[in-house]
Amino acid sequence: MKLSTKGRYGLKAMFELALHYGEGPIPLKNIAESQDISENYLEQLIAVLRRNGLATSVRGAQGGYMLNESPNNITVGDIIRALEGDIAPSDCVLDENLNKCFKEEFCVTKNVWIKIRDSINDVIDSITLKDMVDDFEKINEEKEYMYYI
Repeated sequence: MKLSTKGRYGLKAMFELALHYGEGPIPLKNIAESQDISENYLEQLIAVLRRNGLATSVRGAQGGYMLNESPNNITVGDIIRALEGDIAPSDCVLDENLNKCFKEEFCVTKNVWIKIRDSINDVIDSITLKDMVDDFEKINEEKEYMYYI
C-alpha cells in the first residue's frame, strides 16, 4: 500500500502550519516554497483539509492558512483520512465495503488484511502534528552539536 501525493503533500503542508502555530496565518506561497510543493496543487489539498475542519483560512493582505486547532489535537491519521479516505490494504476490509465477497465467511486472508489495517491505523492515530514538530526540533538541535576534530 502506498499513499498518493495527496496524503504525502497534505501532511507536509499541515506540518508546515504546525511549525508556525500561533504565529497567525501563513501564506500558501510560503508553505509551497518551504515544502517544495506546487502552489496550485496545494490549493486543492488545503481546500479538502478546510472542508474536513483541519485548517482554516484568513482573507486579506495578511491572510493565509492556519491549523483549526492545536497541533496536539490533530493526528497524522486525521490528515491522511481527510485526503485519501479510509486506509486499508484491501477493499474487503474497508468500513463502507458494500460489495461483500462471497468467500468472506471462510476467507483466511481477510484476517491478515484486518491486522494490517488496524496496525497502520494505530500508528497514524498515535502521531500528532506536535510530535512531528518535536521530532523536527530534535533533529535540528542535534545538527547544531556536531563536533569536528
